[in-house]
Amino acid sequence: MTKRKLKKPVVFGVYSIIAALMVGSIYLVEGSLNRQTFKDDSNFDYISETITEDDLPVVNDKITIIRPFTDADVTIKKDFYDYKGEAEKQENSILYYQNTYVQNSGVSYGGKDNFDVVAILDGTVTDIKEDELLGKIVEIKHENDIISVYQSLGEITVKKGDAIVQGQSIGKSGISNIAKDIGSHVHFELIVKGNTVNPEEYYDKNVSEL
Repeated sequence: MTKRKLKKPVVFGVYSIIAALMVGSIYLVEGSLNRQTFKDDSNFDYISETITEDDLPVVNDKITIIRPFTDADVTIKKDFYDYKGEAEKQENSILYYQNTYVQNSGVSYGGKDNFDVVAILDGTVTDIKEDELLGKIVEIKHENDIISVYQSLGEITVKKGDAIVQGQSIGKSGISNIAKDIGSHVHFELIVKGNTVNPEEYYDKNVSEL
């Protein structure tokens, strides 16, 4: 048998053809797999880029205002004075002190001696003071421009600047000179966006809706 030696150009040509066939086969296989995998993309959920945006709201809209006490024996002793309210409630919202009638700017709760007074929401204690007529007072500032004021306290267990959580005890009920006839109580005032409002109309409301 006669041995024949292939010329170099022919060898290079053969190798080039083989390489091209191999590369082509790889692309064909990958393309086939991609078509099979994503043939129907209707079952896939695509993530929107807004999921990582920084301006997404983080306010918990389930936070509601609670009463400034937890004892079931505590009831309303003096109503909030409402100019448009019923005559009976208006009568029960008048304080009488030294021959002077004063309209109640909050709600006075009592019925039990030295009951715990609690914060209606998370917040920060912005003021603590003692008034000759109103007794010991705690003021707390909350989110959404809400301020709660607790008067007639007999004992205070927080200090100015304290961070308070909802339901935390801030003191005990007490007696004030302007309403001695009520006995042990807490006079509670609620200020929403600069307006003094009737607390009884705001309990259990979502803070984000105020």
